[in-house]
Amino acid sequence: MQLPTGTYFVTGIDTDIGKTIATGYIARQLHDAGCRVITQKLIQTGCQSQADDIITHRAMMGVPLLAEDSERLTMPMVLSYPASPHLASQIDGVAVDLDAIRHSTQVLSSRYDVVLVEGAGGLMVPLLDCTADSDGDDGLVIDYIAKQGYPVILVTSGRLGSINHTLLSLQALARYGLTVFAVAYNLNDDSQDTIIADDTKRYLQAYLAKYHPQAKWWQIPVFKN
Repeated sequence: MQLPTGTYFVTGIDTDIGKTIATGYIARQLHDAGCRVITQKLIQTGCQSQADDIITHRAMMGVPLLAEDSERLTMPMVLSYPASPHLASQIDGVAVDLDAIRHSTQVLSSRYDVVLVEGAGGLMVPLLDCTADSDGDDGLVIDYIAKQGYPVILVTSGRLGSINHTLLSLQALARYGLTVFAVAYNLNDDSQDTIIADDTKRYLQAYLAKYHPQAKWWQIPVFKN
């Protein structure tokens, strides 16, 4: 598994699709290959002080928490309520500062070869309330990705409904002119029916070959603590 130097955005076709496991696995592969890699959580919800997803990434990478974790560069915004960032920020009474998050990513990119930014939920998750998004260019996760021009790693699985959600996500990325660097097929999904999962894999690989031939296909193996 190789990635050119740069920042990549890891998103998923839905919440709980395995973005955290996929991000940690990819980071571990790069780390073991000698790449200077770090992960960042765009916005973490459902936590009090530290980002649980970052802690999982470090465990999967086989490293302790890093200096950048202590500096909060990798977890620039942690919200307490387990909801979409636009709602969780309202409940906590804080504003989502996308410029500060963007700056944190830039600092990380100056220190590391590869930065993997794990998103919140899927592409159409709102970061800002639509009534507050006066510029109209940062309201959704996909708007934020487009503004930065990040190549995307899309996490999917073989669960029932994944074909629909994956194609919708791929078409949205194409509509925004974003590069699909890879599709990560997550095997860490207990809800998968073997017959459905096998056909989903076959169908999605054929779809990528036809419509996104540049995209890589990565399988994320089952992670065991």
